[in-house]
Amino acid sequence: MQSVPVDFLPIVFQIIVALGFVVVTLFGTHLLGPTRKTSDKLETFESGVKVIGNARQPFSIKYFLVAILFVLFDVEVIFMYPWAVNFRELGWDGLIEMFVFMGTLLLGFIYVLKKKALDIS
Repeated sequence: MQSVPVDFLPIVFQIIVALGFVVVTLFGTHLLGPTRKTSDKLETFESGVKVIGNARQPFSIKYFLVAILFVLFDVEVIFMYPWAVNFRELGWDGLIEMFVFMGTLLLGFIYVLKKKALDIS
């Protein structure tokens, strides 16, 4: 069965509607929104916290490092669910592969500990 251009008409229509919605929304908010620019509106605003000092100050990245490591190990744990569901069908080969996977995870965790990435100070 071969596709003809008419088969793609709903997709083209959906793209046109989506782009039209974006354009109408952008122009509509520009035309209908308030236009008075006061000093309060032009001031920097970040989550309700008043700006203090310079934003270019260096800071510790420990929080971000811990967050990235959490995501990394959390995503790897997700791979264990399909293995657990299919444990019986995979047999000994699946068990050995999971031990290799867990060993790799353990080596990565030991590396993180040796680099002292999770130390507070």
